[in-house]
Amino acid sequence: MTKITGFELHDVRFPTSRSLAGSDAMNRAPDYSAAYVIIMTDADHLAGHGYAFTIGRGNEVLLAAIRVLEPFLAGQDLDEVLGEPGGPCRLGELYRRLVRDSPLHWLGPSCGVMHMATGAVLNACWDLAARRARQPLWLLLAGLSPEELTGLLDFRYLSDALTPDEAVGLLERGAVGRAERIAALRRDGYPAYSTAPGWLGYSDLRLAALCAEAVQEGFTTVKLKVGAALEDDKRRCAIAREVLGSDFGMAIDANQVWDVPTAVGWIRELAPYRPAWVEEPTAPDDILGTAAIRQGVRPVKVATGEHVANPVMFKQLLQAQAIDIMQIDACRVAGVNENLANLLLAAKFGVPVCPHAGGVGLCEIVQHLSMFDYVALSGTTQGRRIEWIDHLHEHFATPAVVSRGRYLAPEAPGASTEILPEALAEFAYPSGPAWRTGA
Repeated sequence: MTKITGFELHDVRFPTSRSLAGSDAMNRAPDYSAAYVIIMTDADHLAGHGYAFTIGRGNEVLLAAIRVLEPFLAGQDLDEVLGEPGGPCRLGELYRRLVRDSPLHWLGPSCGVMHMATGAVLNACWDLAARRARQPLWLLLAGLSPEELTGLLDFRYLSDALTPDEAVGLLERGAVGRAERIAALRRDGYPAYSTAPGWLGYSDLRLAALCAEAVQEGFTTVKLKVGAALEDDKRRCAIAREVLGSDFGMAIDANQVWDVPTAVGWIRELAPYRPAWVEEPTAPDDILGTAAIRQGVRPVKVATGEHVANPVMFKQLLQAQAIDIMQIDACRVAGVNENLANLLLAAKFGVPVCPHAGGVGLCEIVQHLSMFDYVALSGTTQGRRIEWIDHLHEHFATPAVVSRGRYLAPEAPGASTEILPEALAEFAYPSGPAWRTGA
């Protein structure tokens, strides 16, 4: 009998502000960071790894919140938490127990620091489950039955848009041709788009060079950060469009910096550069404002989701016809469970999902969710891409890999969330060498 012995926590901060990688109109010089949790067991070499993505001192708050969740798992039998090997998965029970805990639910509800902490713990549990099953997470999820997958969710506030029976029906339909799609995914990978050229702090010369590099590397879409100054945005979009050519996809991302009238006017000014979509044009919880922007800027597509806190918000965005593209985030909501609900909502409403992955470790984990979606739910990659950033992957035990503009399907057991011990030591805040020396 294997038991969970407790949590090991790490405050990990990468000094990306020094190079301005990650810079945008809202976050001018962020340090990409992870509030990192390892769920330890008394079995040799069996642990689960998860994190919440932040940009600095928010780690301190998140790690305190993650520690509050430790008593829910410490001392528990692993089979009671995950389900017995070969038996039904029990992570739906854990998910509902955590998000419905009365004192902790009061702090949200279902949003903010406590919800992100819950996501870090649940993602670590899914990593642990996939490691125990000796499968990559995407394949573990794809192998669950429609009834098992539906049992992982909480339909309490979703049933006016998606019922359990509808979810089972969508998953049964998605199961047709699953084996062929698994083979295709392993052969061809999954489409990616690159944000590497577009950070707001980069010079025009660097923007042009990185756009050219993205073309050479086989990408078909890049994303530029916008929203600080309109004339700068016009100049940068013109440079990128000239380098990329007329048929290349070029998305733009405002990172929530505009109010509704400003967004509509600004996007119309940038429309001649033919953006593939505009991302986060206003506050992420302004459902009606986002819908108004979508109406006001057509045919430019509107995307949002990286700061959407839970499936209820996504439900409302879809019901209000506010988005053309859903952008799930692996670490913003309460883990894999809620992102399965988000994927099902998108399938119900016929909206493609292009995940956000602009942060440390987000490429690693969210690839599993998109690959599950392709294999077992949507059955297509049409109009879908996973964001790719080109830094910090070297610090992971099984980093995400993109080749010729496509994510290669992970084969290592787990959720690809393990940070290497040497990275934990070097970037431990404030004591790690990277922070002590300024290296």
